[in-house]
Amino acid sequence: MAIVNYSFQKNLKEQARKKKQEEKRLLKLNKKLAKLKEGSGPVVSQDVL
Repeated sequence: MAIVNYSFQKNLKEQARKKKQEEKRLLKLNKKLAKLKEGSGPVVSQDVL
């Protein structure tokens, strides 16, 4: 029977967790940038009316 290499399994699990966290961080960043771009349209002053 093969010997289980727990440190290798732990490393794979950590890499998957870090990859998932990075994907979530990029998704949040993209949403935030899209929201900023949406809100940065021309500003109309209401003082003119």
